[in-house]
Amino acid sequence: MMCKMNDCSVEEHHKSPLVSSMRFLQWRGDLEVDVLPTTPRKFTSSMRIHSSFQVPRPRSTHLRTSTPDMSFTIEERGRPNTLDYRVFFKNSEGKYVSPFHDIPIYANESENVFHAVVEVPRWTNAKMEIATTDPMNPLKQDLKKGSLRYVANVFPHKGYIWNYGAIPQTWEDPGHKDGDTGCCGDNDPIDICDIGNKVCSQGEVIKVKVLGTLALIDEGETDWKVIVINMDDPEAPDFNDIDDVRRLKPGYLEATFDWFKRYKVPDGKPENQFAFNGEFKDRDFAIRTVKSTHEFWKALMSKKTDAGGINCMNTSVPDSPFCCSEKAAEAVVDAACAFGAEDPIPSSVDKWFYYEK
Repeated sequence: MMCKMNDCSVEEHHKSPLVSSMRFLQWRGDLEVDVLPTTPRKFTSSMRIHSSFQVPRPRSTHLRTSTPDMSFTIEERGRPNTLDYRVFFKNSEGKYVSPFHDIPIYANESENVFHAVVEVPRWTNAKMEIATTDPMNPLKQDLKKGSLRYVANVFPHKGYIWNYGAIPQTWEDPGHKDGDTGCCGDNDPIDICDIGNKVCSQGEVIKVKVLGTLALIDEGETDWKVIVINMDDPEAPDFNDIDDVRRLKPGYLEATFDWFKRYKVPDGKPENQFAFNGEFKDRDFAIRTVKSTHEFWKALMSKKTDAGGINCMNTSVPDSPFCCSEKAAEAVVDAACAFGAEDPIPSSVDKWFYYEK
C-alpha cells in the first residue's frame, strides 16, 4: 500500500534534581521499566541500549493504558525515528479516538483530577507531540528545518527532565491575549510536566494532580507549563501545591526554570522569557488556567472560534460539527504506513551543551 502522510531513588531525588553524567549512566544501566501488557496480544518490553536512553515501547504495535473508568490503546504506524512515524489512539471499545479532542479533560472533575497524554517520556529527546493539524491528531515527531527534532541536552540536563505531555480538551487560543502575560496563546493544548518518579511510556494516558504553573513566553506566545504529579505515584498524597515541590523535591523547580530558559539556545535562539519574572504560580492559579483553556477548546469545537489550521476531527464530542464516523477515523489510520523497524537515533542527540549562567 502506498504511504500517504500529507530513577533515581526518592532519597537521591531529594538531594539533587540534577543528574551528573556518571550517575545518569549508572542509573540507566540498572533501570528496569514495567510496561502494562496489551490484550489479547502479548509483547516483551524492550529498551534500546545504545547511546541514547529510550523508554521501552512494545514490539507489537499496541500498548494499553488505563484509568479506573476507561482505558486507551496506542497503535503505532510507520517506522520509529522516521518522518512517517505516527501513534494513534483507541478507546476501550477499540474505536479510534483523538488524544486532543476525545480523551476527556477530567478523570475526576469534583476533585480537579485531570487526564494527561504523555508525549515525551522523561530522559528522552525526541520532540513527540500531538499533531494538532492532522486528522485524528496522532502523536508525531516535530520537525526542524525538515528534519526530525530532538531537544538538545544543556548540561547538566539529559533530555526532558519530567514526563512531558498535554492535557486533552484544552487549547491555548492564539486569538486571545492573556491578561496576565500580555501575549496570545501558542495554538496547542496546554502542556504538563509530570514530576512523579515513574518514567512513563510514550502515549500513556495518566491521571494527574495540578500543583502549579510556569508562564513561559516562547517566541512571543504564551506557553503555560503546568506542574503536575501522576496520581498513581506513591508520593502523590504528599503533593498538593507548588510549595510542596520546593519542600520535597528541592531544586526541581529551579532546574525546570533553567531547562525552559535555555533549551533552545543550542539552536541559535535567545534564552526564553517568562511572565511573573519566572515565578511559579500556585495550584489554584494553575487550575483556573487549565479550565480557561478548556473553555477556549469548547469554543473551537463548536465553531465559535476560527480553527485556523487546527484539525478538529473527533469521534465522540457531543454536538460537534467535526464529529466523524468510525469508518472515517479508520480510513485515516489505514492511510498511514504499516508499522516497521525503527531507524537508529543520530549519535549527535547525545551531545551535551555547556553555557555559563
